[in-house]
Amino acid sequence: MSKRDWGIDDSDETYWFNVKTGQVEKGQQSLSIDRLGPFKTEEEASRALEIIEERARLIRQEDDEELI
Repeated sequence: MSKRDWGIDDSDETYWFNVKTGQVEKGQQSLSIDRLGPFKTEEEASRALEIIEERARLIRQEDDEELI
């Protein structure tokens, strides 16, 4: 999935959550292995772990429904 698919054109105008520091970063400041994102807003990036957990839960639920 590309940045354009996420509605993001300029990587300097994106927000990332740094899993190593627990901080939100504007633009690509740290190594990619330490970042989650991109997110459109600082608020979304601050909720990165929550958002990813919810997406993983939905994927597991879909997988479970396919087995039935």
